Amino acid sequence: MPAETLQTPVALFDKCRQFTRAREIQAAGLYPYFKPISESEDTVVVIEGQKRIMLGSNNYLGLTHHPRVLEAATAALHRYGSGCTGSRFLNGSLDLHEQLEAALATFLGKESCIVFSTGYGANLGLISGLVGRGETVYLDKLDHACIVDGAKLSHGETVRFNHGDLVGLARKLEANTTGKGMMIAVDGVYSMEGDIADIPELVRIAKKFGAALAVDDAHALGVLGPNGEGTGAHFGMQSEVDIIAGTFSKSLASVGGFVAADESVIHFLKHHSRPFIFTASLPPANTAGVLAALEVLQAEPERRDSLWTNARRLQQGFTSLGFDIGPTETPIVPVLIGPLETTFVFWRKLYDAGVFTNPVVPPAVPPSQCRLRTSVMATHTADQIDFALEAFGRIGKELGVI
Repeated sequence: MPAETLQTPVALFDKCRQFTRAREIQAAGLYPYFKPISESEDTVVVIEGQKRIMLGSNNYLGLTHHPRVLEAATAALHRYGSGCTGSRFLNGSLDLHEQLEAALATFLGKESCIVFSTGYGANLGLISGLVGRGETVYLDKLDHACIVDGAKLSHGETVRFNHGDLVGLARKLEANTTGKGMMIAVDGVYSMEGDIADIPELVRIAKKFGAALAVDDAHALGVLGPNGEGTGAHFGMQSEVDIIAGTFSKSLASVGGFVAADESVIHFLKHHSRPFIFTASLPPANTAGVLAALEVLQAEPERRDSLWTNARRLQQGFTSLGFDIGPTETPIVPVLIGPLETTFVFWRKLYDAGVFTNPVVPPAVPPSQCRLRTSVMATHTADQIDFALEAFGRIGKELGVI
């Protein structure tokens, strides 16, 4: 028998060896990603031995260091252990999970709720679990990746419409003559633009064509609405939104996600959502921390007031300096820079000045629309915001951005 011929290197890895762009940016000293934080003091973090104002976090209400949140997480850690070591479907359900689901359902005005181990998994599990063969899901082109991937994982058809083009969405729905189920899935607040979905018009269109409306309130929970309930509540239409999804990794200061809807929908997902059934359940400490954060969110409304005061200060500061912040309506404030190289240089100069931001570059945005994404917390001080604005203004003039 002839000896086997070995072919090396493996062709599968060719693209890995040919991917050099990130290494080139690293070599130039402009690589902005995977910066390890060695210490956090809420609005200030220590990276590479230097304190920097964190202007890139989604910790909107500043609850990651709240004593009640830390105490609840610590107590749960000692009572239940470090993990559940199994899925909710089998051995991984805790009374804490059910308490959190009940509390969220009540807060959001829905009949029932299901908790996932990540916010990404929540949308993945919602859409893939609910949209079946022959059915269609309609996505805004700027929807978060987890919504897009949930649609890919489903057995249904995906139709995308231009960002905010609800006239175009209506045309696409009207063209659907299958008679099968339809879902419209959108972000409540778009994470790179900071603009808010037009819930009243989305509700009208969904009702006209018999589609279910699902809203991902990842960046709206704790931020929008009379009590922080999210985008639907912001418009006084919470009951008109069929499904609300979200994450715990932003205003609720932990990790995990949820879907809230009618009891029959949640019951179905519990038995058909593969990302839910086949994923280890949310750890006890995280679950307890979220429960405590939800209580603080409702007990301390002044935090949301502070968040919006800070958001307006940052927005007005950038505008007065001459920066383009796009259509933002929220504490997410993107600063449009333009070319990719200028964006990375701007990020590095801010970083060296003690301000941490998030550069957003292709493929997330077109090559000419690179930006620095900033976001404020309720706990930022006026002095910290002004320090950041001064640095932005000085560097913006130096680089010819303003």
